[in-house]
Amino acid sequence: MTSRNQNAHGTGGTADSATPPMRSDAERNRGRIIAAARTVFGREGLNASMASVARETGVGIATLFRHFPAKEDLVAAVFADRMEAYAQATAKALANPDPWDGFSGYVWEVCAMQAVDRGFADVMTMSFPGAQALEALRAEAYQGFLKLISRAKDSGQLSEDFTSRDLVLLLMANAGVLSATGDAAPDAWRRLVAWMIQSFQAPARGPLPDPPEDAALYEAMRRASHGMGSSETGNRH
Repeated sequence: MTSRNQNAHGTGGTADSATPPMRSDAERNRGRIIAAARTVFGREGLNASMASVARETGVGIATLFRHFPAKEDLVAAVFADRMEAYAQATAKALANPDPWDGFSGYVWEVCAMQAVDRGFADVMTMSFPGAQALEALRAEAYQGFLKLISRAKDSGQLSEDFTSRDLVLLLMANAGVLSATGDAAPDAWRRLVAWMIQSFQAPARGPLPDPPEDAALYEAMRRASHGMGSSETGNRH
């Protein structure tokens, strides 16, 4: 990921010769902005304003928008490494010889990722169509998770009613618990996740309502990310 990011900004050896190298002070500012945004988003979630990031960085809002014209651009830069770790977690889970341990361990791991970083808790329940690299990693994680589901069902340990959309619903619920409890009850999310994992195990204890359609769930995620940036209107000027 590092080399790709460097090349995109003219700092790598294989960058397009038509792209001028980023000045060293501009490159430093960009790095400071990303570091500050990671702190702000981790503390306040993605509803934190671009003005808050600028204050944390110690740069003017105009400088911030020169580097990141849209909030989505900044989110993509800040969370690229975390989304890559999210995708890699599926490979780790698939390497587990026990299908149920692989499945349940993965669910625990991604929920723990949310608990560590409030900003990433939001990213995992939103969609960013303009951030192609971020969405490609999300798709990679999704394909791996489908394999985890299939293995766990074939072993007879995962309810046949479970779908990949149930993980999205769990991540949304977990993000809500993390936001509501904060420092007052920082481990409350663990009880929610433990209850949910138990409910996923076979045999099913009763019929469930139908899950939301994929298109409806995607629209909910898209709207969440759109709402994230609505408070920024007018901040550029």
